[in-house]
Amino acid sequence: MEASIYRLRHQDILTACVLALLSLGVIMVQSASSSVTGQLHWQWSIMGGKHVRFAVAAAITYLFIGQIDYSFLMRRKSLLTSPIAWASAFAMLTCVAVLVPGIGSQINGARRWLKLGPMVLQPSELAKWAVVIFLAYWLTRKPTEKFFTGFLPAMAPVAILCLLVVIQDFGTAALIAICAFTMLLAGRIKLRHILVVLVPALMAGVWFIAHRSYRMKRLLAFRDPWASPQGDGYHMIQSLLSFSTGGIFGRGLGNGIQKLGYLPEDTTDFIFSVICEELGLFGAILTIALYLGIIWVAWQVIRQKRDDFGRMLAFGIASMIGLQAAINIAVATVSVPTKGLSLPLISAGGSGLVITCAALGLLCSTARHRRAADAVEPDHVPGGFPVMQN
Repeated sequence: MEASIYRLRHQDILTACVLALLSLGVIMVQSASSSVTGQLHWQWSIMGGKHVRFAVAAAITYLFIGQIDYSFLMRRKSLLTSPIAWASAFAMLTCVAVLVPGIGSQINGARRWLKLGPMVLQPSELAKWAVVIFLAYWLTRKPTEKFFTGFLPAMAPVAILCLLVVIQDFGTAALIAICAFTMLLAGRIKLRHILVVLVPALMAGVWFIAHRSYRMKRLLAFRDPWASPQGDGYHMIQSLLSFSTGGIFGRGLGNGIQKLGYLPEDTTDFIFSVICEELGLFGAILTIALYLGIIWVAWQVIRQKRDDFGRMLAFGIASMIGLQAAINIAVATVSVPTKGLSLPLISAGGSGLVITCAALGLLCSTARHRRAADAVEPDHVPGGFPVMQN
């Protein structure tokens, strides 16, 4: 009898990438938060130990949701009784609550967190994934050909969430808007409809940048960081120094210098710089390859999945992860102005790490449960997301 050869399934590849990124995050957050270099035996820092607990919770969340059939999101015919609608409403409620003095917690001059007992919740993380799930539902289950009855109702929740988030977090609001734009294009929305809302959205973005002095300073510093090496250009210069000292093979794990008070936000926004300094070009390629692995799995799901909702959901999740990772890496390499976006699954985080893994669990579910086009009774025959044959 011939021995059967085990072939990796798409969900196995996705799980390997997610767990590898979480593990890399644990190692690099511990390294970046440690003030001791060159030692073989590290003592866990407070931040490193805290991040381990969140990473474990995130991994458990991913594995649990990955086992659930994603079609539970679509079993309610009415949007008002759908978990998608309730999730979107909860995201809006938390985004409003965080702006209320006495309820929202202010850290580093920004009011972005809600304290829920021992937990701290970042509502913008809920808003990101609420937009993805809502658009995946609307673009594949509701007619969008008509502007006032189809397209505008889809845009209303997205616009509300973006406006609530942009008040305190321009980078995340821009990320949500860009991801929504890509999903609209994938959903084959009429280009003239998109242009109607795109122009006001760009004008609003310019206004929010111009009316916050620190945002304008970031743009001006990006043009010439060396004009203010101890001021607005400091972050960018220190990040570039991390790359230059890391070289091809890196300084060695734990031997980074920039993390010793020189590189700000070394466990969050600029953790990719720490990776490149300590692990060199190899660490950079490994990190990017793991993100590409997630995107590749999503693409395979899109090609092989038969129901439109599952395919659009996979597209939206991969777009959000890919765009956020690309923007963070672009900021670290000084390819774009500085934005406060973390590196998904790697940067130190709490609720955001768990919520991101919950969304990736849905992607795992779409890879695991292959459903026929009529497995979930549609409200109409979708005309948006293109149907691809296996």
